Amino acid sequence: MREQTIRPIPVDGGVLPVNITAGQGITAILLHYWGGSHRTFTPVIERLSPEIGTVTFDHRGWGASRQLPGPYDLTQLAEDVLRVIAELELSDYILVGHSMGGKVAQLVAARRPAGLAGAVLIAPGPPRPASVTPEAQQALSRAYDSAQTVTAAIDYALTHRPLTETQRAQVISDSLAATPAARLAWPLHGIAADISTEAAQIDVPVTVLAGEYDGVEPPATLATHLLPLIPQATMRVVRDTGHLLPLEAPDAIASAITEFARRQTDRRLPTG
Repeated sequence: MREQTIRPIPVDGGVLPVNITAGQGITAILLHYWGGSHRTFTPVIERLSPEIGTVTFDHRGWGASRQLPGPYDLTQLAEDVLRVIAELELSDYILVGHSMGGKVAQLVAARRPAGLAGAVLIAPGPPRPASVTPEAQQALSRAYDSAQTVTAAIDYALTHRPLTETQRAQVISDSLAATPAARLAWPLHGIAADISTEAAQIDVPVTVLAGEYDGVEPPATLATHLLPLIPQATMRVVRDTGHLLPLEAPDAIASAITEFARRQTDRRLPTG
């Protein structure tokens, strides 16, 4: 297992505990899904090429960051990422965002921060949301009410490949580890937010990884509601997977991130 250090980063309203693994080159900032935590990416980090450093943390209002006050909207989550980048003085990095974290990554990339080489969006929330009814939003807002409702979400919405018992326990624990306001922010507001104007400002390469059987963000939805809106975006479908790709297919995700990071490193090397 790669050694991690924890660094407290000052953000609006308090301190964000940030987990760092050292690398020899480019750094990947990994942003978790609604209901996830920094632990979601542990299987991926363990499989990444060791030259890639990593930065992970629990979003404001979740897990180790529960103490941070709101707002918990996408704009604030993006501001937290930008603060982490500044405080760590990162100068060569990619964003890796999963689901809600993918939509946050789009807002960060749209700001064109110095040092950003590209983004990998894993089953991301699209910038132009698909049709989401108020009734569906209310139902989604109750998905993490209890261990029983999380279990149902795992079995009927989030996964295609079966998780291990350890993974299931982690997903249940992480899903229940939010403040009430943070838990509601995504289903009632973030999922329906239209950030297509911001997404059009992204000026770095973007790879989208879609789960073949993802019922939350299906490949067809991403093809129509994301790819045309981000100038340099391309998509790859990961076979035999659902929505929780970092847990269902960590080898494939780590390989895709490593390949993308190396490609961006090579692209930025001086020539001649």
